[in-house]
Amino acid sequence: MAKQNESQPAKVRLDRWLWAARFFKTRRLSVEAIKGGKVEVDGVPAKPARDVSPGQRVKVRKGAFTFEVVVRDVANQRGPAKVAEQLYEETPESVAAREKVREQQRMNAAFVPRPDHRPDKRSRRELARVKRGGGT
Repeated sequence: MAKQNESQPAKVRLDRWLWAARFFKTRRLSVEAIKGGKVEVDGVPAKPARDVSPGQRVKVRKGAFTFEVVVRDVANQRGPAKVAEQLYEETPESVAAREKVREQQRMNAAFVPRPDHRPDKRSRRELARVKRGGGT
């Protein structure tokens, strides 16, 4: 006879699923993201205790990136990354949008001037003086 916790449930809490699928490092972070309105299930803002099941669409915003995924499987516990990858399938539109944002970030970084080396003590003092509004 198999133990009950060995079988996979048909539904699992959203915060647990996001943690198990490795979108967030801790359940606390996943709960904060959900409460902050950064997670939607089937186009509707969700609550942490909302159940998710295979076939539902979940949209997660993390920083500048947005992940839109279809739930393939559910898990109550966090496992290896290979298992977490099997819990969802990212939509092609989501992959394209994330790649576009990544490319924009690369382009923006190319135009930010970067010094060749760290400023020495004298230069740091001059920079601090200019930032304070002091003259020369």
